Amino acid sequence: MTTARDIMHTGAHWIPAHETLDRAAQLMRDHKVGALPIADENERLCGIVTDRDIVVKCVAAGHDPSRVTCGDIAEGTPRWIEASADVSEVLDEMRGHQIKRLPVIENKRLVGIISEADLARHLPDDQVAEFAQSVYARA
Repeated sequence: MTTARDIMHTGAHWIPAHETLDRAAQLMRDHKVGALPIADENERLCGIVTDRDIVVKCVAAGHDPSRVTCGDIAEGTPRWIEASADVSEVLDEMRGHQIKRLPVIENKRLVGIISEADLARHLPDDQVAEFAQSVYARA
């Protein structure tokens, strides 16, 4: 059985909800990633901030990224998966919520993140194609 742990990218980093978007952008640059899970004061997942969020929800809206926090732009219920979950559960979660990045949690701690690139590297072409079809072809 292939699990979330088997296909995840390790070394994912939290960003506290009180941190500003300019700091998030700096961390994304330093870690060469396009998204960071957002943690509340108890280090619990409360959202994800993406490079696109920073551009669209902050910069393009005329806001200053040094004054807007990650928590300010976090929306909806954060999605995540247990490290021990089967890859079929990973795909179901990502397809069902049309998300492209999924934090991986173990013992209430962030241990990794699964992105589209991780799926492409670790899954057969037919599973990747089915995922892409379900996430990108929906109206």
